[in-house]
Amino acid sequence: MRRVTTVLLGLLLFSLALACALPFGLMFLTSFRTTTNLALSWDFSAYHLDNYVTLFTTHSFLTRILTTVAVVVIACTLNVVTATMAAFGLSKKPFPGSKAVFWVIIATMMVPVQVTLVPLYTIMRELGLLNTHLGLALPIVTGFGVFLMKQFADGLPDEIIEAARIDGAPDRMVLLRIAVPLMKPVITALLIFTFLAAWNDFLWPLVSISQDQMQTVTYAIANLEGRSTTNYGLLTAGATVSFLGPFIAYVILQRRFVEGIALTGTKG
Repeated sequence: MRRVTTVLLGLLLFSLALACALPFGLMFLTSFRTTTNLALSWDFSAYHLDNYVTLFTTHSFLTRILTTVAVVVIACTLNVVTATMAAFGLSKKPFPGSKAVFWVIIATMMVPVQVTLVPLYTIMRELGLLNTHLGLALPIVTGFGVFLMKQFADGLPDEIIEAARIDGAPDRMVLLRIAVPLMKPVITALLIFTFLAAWNDFLWPLVSISQDQMQTVTYAIANLEGRSTTNYGLLTAGATVSFLGPFIAYVILQRRFVEGIALTGTKG
């Protein structure tokens, strides 16, 4: 009976995995065809690499990828550094009003992005950051990183930190030599979250970009859609290229990502 249950459960999980993979398979196969409709074709003579060649020659997709990578690196660096420092300060070095500051940070997560879009555009324009990598990366840095890191920092042993302070270690050394190594799993999780947010961001680049050379991957993919007819082969080729970045990053960092999420809610 147990073996039958195991087999049935395995078949169910396999069916679910297959159902989830089918859209990606259709996208991948369509990217090798020139077609105006999304339909699976068994005529393999119609499959070619022209769509990918067009992406990197006519549409300068390599430039779009490099621009997106630069934005991702800046966003990941800023988010991890600021979130780690803020979480350590709020959790292990509290000050009068620190709880209120944390709740204000949490409150910012409840405000929809669309509400802050116009003020954000105005601020970036006044600072001269429109059409810059930094201007595209800054909106990715949100209170979520502080929340995630603080949940993990609350579980760090106070005894180790107090022992380091008794030995005369300054707060900077305690953070870099003790807290950060212990927080590596959740830092990896935050890196992946930030990577996905920066790589897949479309609304802010759509609003803030006016120069062709500053287009990100998602923005460039949207421009592949035609006015009257759309070559879905070219569109899915762009989507496939865009999909590979987050997919490879997640596969490489999967173990640490799962570990960081699992330990985030652990206390003591």
